[in-house]
Amino acid sequence: MLRSLGQGPVTGSDEDPRVAELRTAVSRLRRELAAHPAEFPDRVIAEDELAALAAMAAHGTPEIPRLRRSLLLVAGAIGSVSALARGVSQVRSAVDLFGEPPRR
Repeated sequence: MLRSLGQGPVTGSDEDPRVAELRTAVSRLRRELAAHPAEFPDRVIAEDELAALAAMAAHGTPEIPRLRRSLLLVAGAIGSVSALARGVSQVRSAVDLFGEPPRR
């Protein structure tokens, strides 16, 4: 793995690979959403929840129920935008790496 800005390889990293995958998927979808030219009613919701997911990934292992709630909000907000479907799917796959939330 290389650090951004060409700082060289990361050695001895203790980072949870699930968190790294989540961070990557969320970052990619945020860039795709920012570059998407069309406006749609729930764009701000998607942007806010992607920011929340990024913050969770930046602060260690996130809470599974909160991850899933954010994923549902993102999917609901931009799920009908076909150009972003792959990115939403990648975020979902990254969230799924954390397992299922406890059943009530």
